[in-house]
Parts: sequence; structure tokens; C-alpha cells
Amino acid sequence: MPEPGRTGTLRPTMQGHAAMLVFSSLVAGSFPLGAMVANAISPSAFTALRFILAAALIGLAVAMGPGLPRAALRAPWRYMVLGGIFASYFILMFEGLKTANPVSAAAVFTLTPIMSAGFGWLLLRQMLTARVAMALALGGVGALWVIFRGDLAAAARLELGRGEAVYMLGCAAHAFYTPLVRRLNRGESPLVFTFGTLLGGSVVTTIYAWGDIRATEWLSLPSIVWVTLAYTTVFASAVTFVLLQFATLRLPSAKVMAYTYLVPGWVLVWQMGLGQPFPGLVVAPGLALTLGALALLLRDDTSVPIAAET
Repeated sequence: MPEPGRTGTLRPTMQGHAAMLVFSSLVAGSFPLGAMVANAISPSAFTALRFILAAALIGLAVAMGPGLPRAALRAPWRYMVLGGIFASYFILMFEGLKTANPVSAAAVFTLTPIMSAGFGWLLLRQMLTARVAMALALGGVGALWVIFRGDLAAAARLELGRGEAVYMLGCAAHAFYTPLVRRLNRGESPLVFTFGTLLGGSVVTTIYAWGDIRATEWLSLPSIVWVTLAYTTVFASAVTFVLLQFATLRLPSAKVMAYTYLVPGWVLVWQMGLGQPFPGLVVAPGLALTLGALALLLRDDTSVPIAAET
């Protein structure tokens, strides 16, 4: 007999996977748009404004919905820490891309799930099953195939320069953030916890970027900056924050971050939507490998229970 209130609903783990599927598609949209504004505004100033607007948006949703319970105000330092860590990822990403080859930077990004698995073990003692480890490896190979368009010689020439090193620090921050959400959450709903994180990140980032904020000629910025700001605020910040926090409370960190392997494929879809040429069938094997990795993760969910699931 089905449990009361559970008829017609997805299992918590499946809900987490669905959230991350949407998450990966929304994150991918920020790459082609971000490339259009990379040199038009300071990364720290852009990130500060992005967090402020996203916090206002989620704050409105909290006020109109569940409200802010008194219990959520306990230990506000948690939100400052989480917000500062996630904001640092965005700042370091743009800083790294000032000098890094985009192909090399994208390859560095595929290391995030492995780093997340390591942080998941350190913070939560989450262990990888053999199947999940195989899925991470398979997804990494598939993502690299897409990034390098199947050119093994190009992959072999990968060199870690200053820009790549800076971006790797950002990816490490992203990977550390995922298990830390689960460690620091004290029962707050994803919406309320997201608001606290965005608010904390807004404070930390504004203080850090105050000089760049004052120096930016906001009224002279090209329109594409405001379009990108609107998209990243609503979809690539506010919505993805909720999705990420929702998923991390239902899935191990390694599985959450495994969905980053889908981002290259989604970027190709975005590029086609923006009228840019499709690279051709050469990327098909890589996309097939990433889908195979996700299939392994889903299969793992049906055979191995997650002790931390609530």
C-alpha cells in the first residue's frame, strides 16, 4: 500500500535528480550570455548586483509564501559562509576567464564532481559506491569529449596556466559549497535557506566589491549586460539556488555535482538557440557517455538506499 500523502509523487531521490536536470540547463545558459559581457563589467561588481537582486526576488517569494520563521535566524553566520563561498565561484570564474583559454577552463570545470565527492567524504562521510565512481569517470570522459570536439590531440595539449588555476579555485569553492549546504542546514526549507544564503552572499560580495561597484559607470553599460543580469539573477541565481539546495538535501554531493557533466551538452543547445552553428556529430559520442553516466546514477538510486535521505 502506498504511504499516505505519497500517491502520485516522486521519491525524494528522483525529485532531486529532476531538480538537477533543470539546474544544469539553466546554468548552461549563463555561459554563452556571460561570454558576451565578460569584458564589459567587473566580475565582482556584476556578481554583487546579481546576488542583491536575486536575494530581493527570493525574499519576496518567502514573504508571499512560508514567511521567515524565527528558527531560521539561528546562527546567521551560516548564510554568510555559504553565500560568500558560492559568490567566490562566480567571481573566480570570470577572473580566470580573463586569461584562461575557454576550452581549458571548461575542462577544469569537469573536475568539480570529483572534488565534490572528496568534500562530501570529509564533511559528511559520504562514500562512493563502485557504480557511482564509474558514473563520475564515464561522465567526465564524455564531457571532455564534447569540450574538445573529439580531438584527442587538443586534450593532450591541455596546460594549466594562471587563469585555469584561478578558475580551479572557483570550482573547488563550488564543490565545497554542495556538501556544506547539507552540513549547515538545520531544517530550513530550500526557499528560506536560499534567501539566507543569497542575503549573506550579497553582504559579503558588496563589501568585497565596493570599490568596483563605485567605479562602474552603470548608465553606460551595453544592453546585453542588463539582459545577462536579468537572466542570471532570475534563472541562473535565484531559481538554481533553490534547485541546488533542494537537491542537496535529497542526494549525495557527488551525484548532485555529476549533473555538471550535462552542461556542455546544454550549452550546445543554447548556442543553436542563439543562432550559432552546431559543431556536428563529432560530439555525439561524448553526449552519449554523459547520458550513460546519468543512467548509472539513476540505476544506483533504485538499488542502493541513501541512509541520509529524509
